[in-house]
Amino acid sequence: MGRGATAIMERLAASLGLLNEVTPRFVPALDIPKGGVLLALPALLVCGLLRHSSKYFHLPKGFYGLKTIFLLLAFMALARLKSVEALRYYAPGEWGKSLGVDRAPKVRTLRVKLKHLADQKQAFFWSAELCKEWMMERPDEAVVLYVDGHVRVYHGRTKQLPKHYVARERLCLSATADYWVNAMDGRPFFVVNQPVDPGLLQVLERDLIPRLEQDVPNQPSAEQLDADPLLHRFTVVFDREGYSPAFLAKMKNKRIACLTYRKYPGEDWPKEEFFPTEVRLASGERATIQLAERGTRLSNRLWVREFRKLTASGHQTAFLSTDYRGVGAVLAPAMFSRWSQENFFRYMRQSYNLDGLIDYGTDCVPETTMVVNPAHRTLDGQVRKKLGVLSRKIAEFGAMNLEGEIEPRKVEAFTQRKSDLQESITQLQKEVDELKAQRKATPRHIPFKDLPKEARFDRLSTQSKHLVDTIKMVAYRAETAMAQIIRQKMTRHDDARSLLRSIYSTEVDIDPDPQAKTLTIRLHPLANPSSDAAVRHLCAEINATETLFPGTDLRLIYELVSAQTP
Repeated sequence: MGRGATAIMERLAASLGLLNEVTPRFVPALDIPKGGVLLALPALLVCGLLRHSSKYFHLPKGFYGLKTIFLLLAFMALARLKSVEALRYYAPGEWGKSLGVDRAPKVRTLRVKLKHLADQKQAFFWSAELCKEWMMERPDEAVVLYVDGHVRVYHGRTKQLPKHYVARERLCLSATADYWVNAMDGRPFFVVNQPVDPGLLQVLERDLIPRLEQDVPNQPSAEQLDADPLLHRFTVVFDREGYSPAFLAKMKNKRIACLTYRKYPGEDWPKEEFFPTEVRLASGERATIQLAERGTRLSNRLWVREFRKLTASGHQTAFLSTDYRGVGAVLAPAMFSRWSQENFFRYMRQSYNLDGLIDYGTDCVPETTMVVNPAHRTLDGQVRKKLGVLSRKIAEFGAMNLEGEIEPRKVEAFTQRKSDLQESITQLQKEVDELKAQRKATPRHIPFKDLPKEARFDRLSTQSKHLVDTIKMVAYRAETAMAQIIRQKMTRHDDARSLLRSIYSTEVDIDPDPQAKTLTIRLHPLANPSSDAAVRHLCAEINATETLFPGTDLRLIYELVSAQTP
């Protein structure tokens, strides 16, 4: 039954197929390692951890039920257990006390449960429903949406994946591309995986915009849009990769506003055009920036608003907007707060192991997926190489001059070198023209089914990854909500997440009272009195929710053990 197993009758019934799932049962316990994750339980439930889970997933009869598995995965994420295998290095009985069972499942059992959930192919539907509810709960957060791609590097050797340029490592590595949609404060809404990355523009137009048109709440009605030609549905913000006058025009026709940095901004504007503008950042802080605005007509005759921010060093940052109603004091912080999404990626990689694999399975790449033709790539490389040699030869030819005294022998040698170089340039130009003709006749993209066998690649399985990533999104949103509460009692707001990480790693005592129907969680004191004061405030806010532990009638009560208590 495993080390630490004490629920003998329940486990025996589960082995005989007579138990659907064990009912959580708590016993008094002291000094439970990482028991501080229990303080996040009300926030996890509010953010939707168990909401609709039984609608989309089910597990066969057994000891561990759906609620236990989901709670364990969320607790592991908050406790910074970077992988499923990391669970084997912690006492299963101690984790079981936090879950209301005798012991946590083994790694092998947890992997079997995850595979069963992934095989139901419902992770995307569950995530989509949660996304709609997150937007409905905070419709003000869905007015401006950040869109960006995240390259997830694959460090294994058993799978062949396409190459992607990883900016943070400045290398081309085997990787997959994920495109995330986040709120202005960095909180995620949903993610779309791309086995073959077609680029931000195509993903926006093909996958993200159609979904946002359906999911974003409180959009203006057709009558309102007809009555006001400057009104828009919502705003999407993206970086220079998505800059395209044609795309901006398409979004304008759809009445979707866009914010993006401008490519090739041209000459600097006169400094007299810049005026101090007070802006409110996504964090709530206020700042004053030097801002200027002009109307600009793009290459496709689209009229847009162009803003420029003047820094203290004199550099001008230009961005475009097709929001014709918003003021610059609102549009500028929306554009320049894009760092919140980059911070989200970095934080998720470091704290939640966003790039980690969940399993080693593969999925089939759809045969109709368009991929780069290897023959075209080879020809393109040859053309570039020949052009480089040709450019150097032409430069050498232009730099040749006859110096010193003019002698017949010297002139003859100079003429011969010039002639040889001219002949080489002519031959190279001919080779370049032939290669360009071959490249033009070779299709740049072909369906995956027509890809040569030696050039084919794998696609990592997405169902289990998407399921666990959704749970991590819930955990991150729960952590963000808790950070907003404890910041009310902190002078250094940037330390809120660090304090939460220490809370999640702190030991707790559990004291169940079946008669009073309460489950008291006593957190051990932290490093200093100011942290203890913030935790007491957090406990008071959480206790006001009167949350019941899932699967029981026990109301959760959170307390901080006094430092003077022996």
